[in-house]
Amino acid sequence: MTVSVTGATGFIGRRLIQRLRADNHSVRVLTRSRSKAQSIFPAKDFPGLLIAEEPEWKECIQGSTAVVNLAGMPISTRWSPEIKKEIKQSRIRVTSKVVDLINDSKYEVRPKVLVSATAVGYYGSSETEVFDEKSPSGNDYLAEVCRKWEATALEANKDVRVALIRIGIVLGKDGGALAKMIPLFKVFAGGPLGSGKQWFSWIHLDDLVSLIYEALRNPSYKGVINGTAPNPVRLEELCDHLGNVMGRPSWLPVPELALRAVLGEGAYVVLEGQRVLPAKAKELGFPFKYSYVKDALKAIVS
Repeated sequence: MTVSVTGATGFIGRRLIQRLRADNHSVRVLTRSRSKAQSIFPAKDFPGLLIAEEPEWKECIQGSTAVVNLAGMPISTRWSPEIKKEIKQSRIRVTSKVVDLINDSKYEVRPKVLVSATAVGYYGSSETEVFDEKSPSGNDYLAEVCRKWEATALEANKDVRVALIRIGIVLGKDGGALAKMIPLFKVFAGGPLGSGKQWFSWIHLDDLVSLIYEALRNPSYKGVINGTAPNPVRLEELCDHLGNVMGRPSWLPVPELALRAVLGEGAYVVLEGQRVLPAKAKELGFPFKYSYVKDALKAIVS
């Protein structure tokens, strides 16, 4: 396959690029900053990797077998009104541009597949409800961002198979939620964040990359697919396991105040969770390598 990827320099994108190249696919990195992409993918380690800034996106997308759209400003940052606007705009703008370039391609060179990221924030938050792909959308800020993000991707031409991956909280070594949680954990002897009762719908980075990879290759993967592990946990359970694998007792809760100080309104992402199940991935027979958070954390922290 020839795959064009936006958001390639991010936490998920970097691992996806490595995986695609390991299987000898041709990869085109669609970036806004060539210098940033070159620092993450140096030519000596990534020979033949094509890095393209926006004016060159068109020719990259034309002639690609597939496009993976992961671009968007991280949401686990302090939210100011400007940042909230950028969280939304960055996702909509890039998705819209990618879809326009796909739609403007002649049929012979048009990508056949678009795998576009969205998030479990689509469902809003709840301590009691269980959400799967058929559940309605929530009514908060992130739900609104996700609805618009998904609707933009679905404007792709009808000959293009679109898979929307509603991504949960991604656990991996060098980035994502754990990178933010581990330092807090060390300071507060590693207790739960906030009440600890909120749901945490997680997925190991390797499983998410495999899910995206499968969606590129397998025509059964279309429409919305939750990118979450089969066994979501309450945050206190996650923190217990994390304490165990780090060899630190998990008894002192990280106060909501400390989280809000670090993340501002963005703390919402960790303080208000939702219990999301990967009904579609299970129905498609996707083989999760990490179904239980304990095994995922052990693999990451060891």
